[in-house]
Amino acid sequence: MALDDARRTMVDRQLVDRGIADRAVLGAMGRVPRHRFVPSALQDYAYADGPLEIGADQTISQPYVVALMTELIAPGPEMRVLEVGTGSGYQAAVLAELVDSVFSVEIIPELAHEARARLAELGYENIEVRIGDGYDGWPERAPFDAILVTAAPPTIPEPLLDQLIPGGRMVIPVGRRYQDLLVITRTEDGFERETVTGVRFVPMTGKIDDAPDGG
Repeated sequence: MALDDARRTMVDRQLVDRGIADRAVLGAMGRVPRHRFVPSALQDYAYADGPLEIGADQTISQPYVVALMTELIAPGPEMRVLEVGTGSGYQAAVLAELVDSVFSVEIIPELAHEARARLAELGYENIEVRIGDGYDGWPERAPFDAILVTAAPPTIPEPLLDQLIPGGRMVIPVGRRYQDLLVITRTEDGFERETVTGVRFVPMTGKIDDAPDGG
């Protein structure tokens, strides 16, 4: 099956059939060439319904999870979005199709460099990638309309909450071996928390290792 055909099949069978309804998100998933974000040896599996290894003990999330997390932030064309955990850059590319600007933080230098080069080659000019600890967010670019976290901390990092605008949403997997995917909405009085589904992500590393459990 040609890669373009495989991508269309992915959208129809993995996303639409499983309840992804936002037409803009479906359009973005249909445009971004996921095969460009996986190792060449795995390109034949780029549109399969599962995560794939990308090196450095990291993975690219399965397409459904990428679409779900994107849909949950309710993306809009004026939004500024922080992504914690650039990885291959695929999630950032999907976001960049839908929002004004994406600020992505990656703690592993080799992945950050590779993602930055890949995104530039594909023509994405509204994504900034920096090497850093996602626990800290990106204070110099804050506040953000939405925050999307693609590695799992055992507890919600306080700096990320601080960088969310009132009314903004953060989508984050929280837990150790297995996690709950949460939507955190900042309100005038604090934060509302909704559990969406169970997920499994690679763990967040760095300063979060010294943070107390809870949250």
